Amino acid sequence: MSNNRSSLSFSGFFLLFLAFWGPSVAVAEPGETLVLLDNLAIRETHSIFFKSLQERGYKLTFKLADDAGLVLSKYGEFLYQHLILFAPSVEEFGGSLSVEAITEFVDNGGNVLVAGSTTSGDPLRELASECGFEVDEEKAAVIDHLNYDVSDAGDHTTIVASPDNLIDSTIIVGNRASVAPLLYRGTGLLADRENPLVLQLLTADSTAYSYVPDAPIKEYPHAVGKGTLLIAALQARNNARVVFSGSLYFFSDEAFLSPVQRAQAGGKHFARSGNQDVAAAISKWVFGENGVIRARSVSHHKEGESQPPSAYTVTDPVVYTIEIETRASDGQWKAFEAADVQLEFVRIDPFVRTTLVPVGGGRYEARFLIPDVYGVYQFKVNYDRTGYTHLYSTTQVSVRPLTHTQYERFIPSAYPYYASAFSMVVGMFLFSFLFLHFKDDGGKPVPRPAAEKKAQ
Repeated sequence: MSNNRSSLSFSGFFLLFLAFWGPSVAVAEPGETLVLLDNLAIRETHSIFFKSLQERGYKLTFKLADDAGLVLSKYGEFLYQHLILFAPSVEEFGGSLSVEAITEFVDNGGNVLVAGSTTSGDPLRELASECGFEVDEEKAAVIDHLNYDVSDAGDHTTIVASPDNLIDSTIIVGNRASVAPLLYRGTGLLADRENPLVLQLLTADSTAYSYVPDAPIKEYPHAVGKGTLLIAALQARNNARVVFSGSLYFFSDEAFLSPVQRAQAGGKHFARSGNQDVAAAISKWVFGENGVIRARSVSHHKEGESQPPSAYTVTDPVVYTIEIETRASDGQWKAFEAADVQLEFVRIDPFVRTTLVPVGGGRYEARFLIPDVYGVYQFKVNYDRTGYTHLYSTTQVSVRPLTHTQYERFIPSAYPYYASAFSMVVGMFLFSFLFLHFKDDGGKPVPRPAAEKKAQ
């Protein structure tokens, strides 16, 4: 009886342990997003943007950026998939959150959306530097004396950005042709143009510059013209995405609902800015709703067969097939269609490079002859296009030389050698025949003719 009681008490303790321990190790569910704010008023001033995220299935957790209980991971597992940082003036993150923790979050595949302002603090500047951007000095704003809105207060910092300045990628910013001009009020960014991972999503006009509005210009501005970035992005090598905007105002309800008109004479009036459309498109991209592709299956075999051999032979005709999918806005995977997917057959250097032919249903095919050089090769597809995740697929195969029974009996290129060999045989035969059948007189004098003797 005592043994039964002890077993029951142990079972009860085990169930209580699971009840308390289980929730603490739960990993992030799809759509789990942490939103860090300077103050809770931002939740109301940017309600349209947050509501659009919630309508798309995101579970938003709002906290102050200096909350003492902030934590991104627990027991080695991240609690969120995405991070929205709308706290430009924060001087120090709360809890265990830090720039290093956010960098680790990105290194593990997390996506981050950051919005700064003219009062961006040191943590945001350090985070921008880690991502390959540089934020202008404190209190500096983007100024454009020719492209500012009629609602501007007089310092020309509420600028009107043309949709033509958006990156040419419908995957990231949508259709530029149908977007109204954009309202922007914030600081300028700089990025290394040589960095292949950094994308310039929105640039200022050539007449803009970034400087402190009320200060006299005594030195060359930090960012000038097209070199002034308004919104920049980073797609890391692990396909994690970071978007950094120099303007928190860009995502506000005021910017979404305000009409737009350049203050210059003849400026066209638009009933509503294009901020909401562009912000929605950027959020879909940075959180992985758009531009995510994957290789579902890869196959290769000789022509006329269906299974890959243990090793190919030089000059074998080969068929390579790859199926590529893209994730739709509803989260379902569908066929990816493109005309610029290439295949390389590589042994240190590419021996074959060819464009894969779409055959329908997201399947791409290439047919070619194995090079006449044996060794260890790779079928390699390295698809890297603006807006899409980096697709890299490699399959290693062996290529052996021909066996002695596979060579041709008579090689056309050797016909001259065959002819020379047979000509030597014929020449040797003729020489032997003449040598054997030629009769020598043994050195006897040749008799003179009779007429010659009479003359003597």
